[in-house]
Amino acid sequence: MKTNAKLSCRFFRIHDISIPKMLEMHAVFSQYYHNADLATFIQDMNKKSGVFILKDKTAGRIVGFSTWNEVEIDYRGKKAIGVFSGDTIVEKEYWGNKAMHTAFAIKMLSTKLLNPSTHVFWLLISKGYKTYLLMTNNFQRFYPRHDQHDVELEGLVDQYCNKLYPDYYQADSRILDFGDGYHALKSDVAAITSSMCADNDNIRFFNERNHEWRRGTEMPCIGEVSASALWHFFKKVTVGAFRVRKARRLQKSMA
Repeated sequence: MKTNAKLSCRFFRIHDISIPKMLEMHAVFSQYYHNADLATFIQDMNKKSGVFILKDKTAGRIVGFSTWNEVEIDYRGKKAIGVFSGDTIVEKEYWGNKAMHTAFAIKMLSTKLLNPSTHVFWLLISKGYKTYLLMTNNFQRFYPRHDQHDVELEGLVDQYCNKLYPDYYQADSRILDFGDGYHALKSDVAAITSSMCADNDNIRFFNERNHEWRRGTEMPCIGEVSASALWHFFKKVTVGAFRVRKARRLQKSMA
């Protein structure tokens, strides 16, 4: 991870994104995905309501982004909010930073606070294990998972996939298959090894459940947004930031 960079992450409505910003995001996207033509990229972006843009303020350029959309779903006979994440990408040298995760969590918290009596869920489709781990590492209740089967959340996955992607959802395997021309991760990005599967049950589960991820198939996921889940995340970020500052002070004292 690039530790000396000054990063900022801001949320923008899609209609406020300038053409130069769109082209810059596409340039980042193209580094990591096959079949990443500009026309399809813009078409997909226009289906979203907003995007988080991660910027290296020192270099003055975009180094990552994550899209945001809100979908109405039915939960126990009442209206619920599904916060849908589509494309998420961060340049490799910035992997491990929490700026985008924190900005996303703050907006998620704001959505929950503005709708205190409404259930809120994070809807996620994952073609790479790193995206899936964002859910397993930060949510208490989520689906799918290796250690339990939540029938209720499974039904919500069926619901939003049939609503958003009816032509591509494989209901028997609960995988989204957009075909061979869909953008897929390049071979040197987020590769999975046998040792990784042996050491991490979540990575093993992702690899087994979405076994064709290399050609771009997506595993739909869902996590319940609760006060405890958000508190758990912000606590992790705070502790992590403290440890980084402590390590930097130690390095300076030894220099």
